[in-house]
Amino acid sequence: MPIKRVLAPRIDFSVLRKELELPDAYPAEALAEAEQAVAKPLPSTDRTDIPFVTVDPATSRDLDQAMHLSSRNGGGFRVRYAIADVAAYVRPGGPLEAETWVRGQTIYLPDGKVPLHPPVLSEDAVSLLPDVDRAAVVWTIDLDADAAITGIALERARVRSRAKLDYAGLQRAVDAGKAPEPIALLPQLGALLTARAADRGAVNLPLPEQEVEPDGDGWTLVLRAPLPVEEFNAQISLLTGMAAASLMLDGRVGLLRTMPAPRSEAVTKLRAAADSLGVQWPDGATVGAVVSSVDPASPRGAAFLNQAADLLRGAAYTAFDGSVPAETGHGGVGAAYAHVTAPLRRLADRYATEVCLALHAGAAVPDWARAALPRLPEAMAATDRVASAADRGAVALTEAVLLAGRVGETFEAGVLDVDEPRSDGRSRPPGGTVAIDDPAVQAKCSGELPLGERIPVRLAEADPKTRTVRFEQI
Repeated sequence: MPIKRVLAPRIDFSVLRKELELPDAYPAEALAEAEQAVAKPLPSTDRTDIPFVTVDPATSRDLDQAMHLSSRNGGGFRVRYAIADVAAYVRPGGPLEAETWVRGQTIYLPDGKVPLHPPVLSEDAVSLLPDVDRAAVVWTIDLDADAAITGIALERARVRSRAKLDYAGLQRAVDAGKAPEPIALLPQLGALLTARAADRGAVNLPLPEQEVEPDGDGWTLVLRAPLPVEEFNAQISLLTGMAAASLMLDGRVGLLRTMPAPRSEAVTKLRAAADSLGVQWPDGATVGAVVSSVDPASPRGAAFLNQAADLLRGAAYTAFDGSVPAETGHGGVGAAYAHVTAPLRRLADRYATEVCLALHAGAAVPDWARAALPRLPEAMAATDRVASAADRGAVALTEAVLLAGRVGETFEAGVLDVDEPRSDGRSRPPGGTVAIDDPAVQAKCSGELPLGERIPVRLAEADPKTRTVRFEQI
């Protein structure tokens, strides 16, 4: 899908920081602890001989993960995944730990982020930057030739990344047949893992994302579809999360990322949408397989994927200790899954990783980690709401600013969604959600809208103060 860019004027995103009550500076005691922690010794176990590399957005400096992929003698694969060892730098019960509970996760806004950890740690001493030794938790996951897990190990170790790769550059290298040796197997292994995910009923929505990016003195609104290497990279993270969940379930203690399986009525509704949009749904095909076959660049494909998003509702964190919870699966992943791969940016991962280290070693889970488990679901739910509000607010503000001087103009739009009748039986005017291409805006629209079709619409409202954009069918 081509990227759509429109230059926007200057935008003050500080209104979102105030509205969401995002923290600013770190408390002096927390910052002092972080600065002192930089001097902590690295692990004695040395894995710097493994040529790890990182794969992240080009401008990122908070690098949680580094990867090395290899073939195994006799067939299969070995995945080594080094995760920044944040727990080694955050003292349980100290002011820095307390501040991370206030923040919950790194919040990203177009004009800068609100990091979970002070940059002296998250962008320097703990980040897996290239050509420097760092403390990490190294996962070693052995797979057979079909990418099924055959062995799991993890340890604290000293590592050294050899290169900081970005998605676009890696995709170009893969396309040219010149992927770096440490991850040359990523396309092959990523495709196998993607196929396994489809077989177990996983649902992956390849929806393009609206992103606000700086451009000179203004901002651009970008509609960006994920590159194949991003999907393959995500599969390695998902693989590690599933390995972590298996350790936790076997040990009967941990923190899972859960989501109910798609509801039967939601699947029935999606089948009806497929029929109306001309999307093929072969007999016996899983939801995930149908979703992955759709072209998100086409109006009907985009509308179908927008409908499919209704399947992925109810994500939560589930803590347990002593007995396995009744619901352990994640409907999007199609398996039990845990968050352990982003501890620099997400609070829960630090504690979940510590549980896995103890379980793998046959040791008792540290009291500080065990005591945190029942508190984490509520804390993560709260910070997830803030992160979602920040994302939505930034995009909505940019959309309104971009279109503020164009009320009354006509655009061609694709119909992504049509409003359903109110559940209380009261009537409401017909309408739905449409997407225009230039600028890349999605907004409400009034009228009798044909799902998946392209129609002319008129911009009826664009108000930056309320961050509202509204169209009407012509």
